[in-house]
Amino acid sequence: MVAVAADPEIAGGAREARRARAGRRATGTGPLHWWAPGLLVGLTLVLVVAPVLLGPGERDVVGAPFTDPLDGHLLGTDGQGRDMLARLVLGLRTSWLAALAVIGIGVVIGAVVGLAAGFAGGWLDTVLMRVTDAALAVPGPLVALAVAAALGAGLRNTLLAVAATWWPWYARIVRGQVVALVNRPHVEAARLGELGRVRTAVVHVLPGTVGPVVVAASLDVGAVMLVLAGLSFLGLGSPAPAAELGAMTAQGMTYLFNAPWVAIVPAAGLFGLAVLANLAGDGLRDLVAEHQ
Repeated sequence: MVAVAADPEIAGGAREARRARAGRRATGTGPLHWWAPGLLVGLTLVLVVAPVLLGPGERDVVGAPFTDPLDGHLLGTDGQGRDMLARLVLGLRTSWLAALAVIGIGVVIGAVVGLAAGFAGGWLDTVLMRVTDAALAVPGPLVALAVAAALGAGLRNTLLAVAATWWPWYARIVRGQVVALVNRPHVEAARLGELGRVRTAVVHVLPGTVGPVVVAASLDVGAVMLVLAGLSFLGLGSPAPAAELGAMTAQGMTYLFNAPWVAIVPAAGLFGLAVLANLAGDGLRDLVAEHQ
């Protein structure tokens, strides 16, 4: 039997791959890939069905005003005797779904602008990117505040105001990806097959931008929630008695010294959800990077 010596380059490459996998396990990033996005998906499902689980308790007086936490209610009650836990869950639902709606609108507008600019090129690319640059040069939260104030208080107007300032980031991302993809062989083959410019762009180019856009969107959700909460804190969200974390925090500031939980509970809920969204975005980014 003749022993065959292993190729040192192949063996070295295998060792480097094992070290890289061991390094990822040692840093603990592997579990983050899964538990943060998984926990966020589970929380989203719970928040979607929250009104069914809670019933009409959010609108009804269910106890004495300003009941201390753990004194019959886990998180106490507010000035109207409403259970703070039920209000928190419904406030998280509003903030989370509103942030997803803003991100969705921004992604759609940005994808259309970026795809048209990157695929068409020429003067259309120049015009669309200069408009995008102008939108990026203006402070987004200030524009959202002005638009929301002009349209009037209300959750729908607030969503439209924030979405109107959030699309340029995605337009830039999509445009950059499209420019990198338009000269790929499969796109050239589609052009030679005379499939049409619109069909080629949508079917053969646009799917290649999904990964970076999804990662960027997942990292933006926490920031969007904070902007929406800030506008709600200033009174530009849904009118009372709707449960919004920003408005609930603003209302609770009046009772900060005699019933601090009324303000602290929604603020802490917003902080926790924003941190979880950022962790999920980091995990999703690492997952995408590992599979590239």
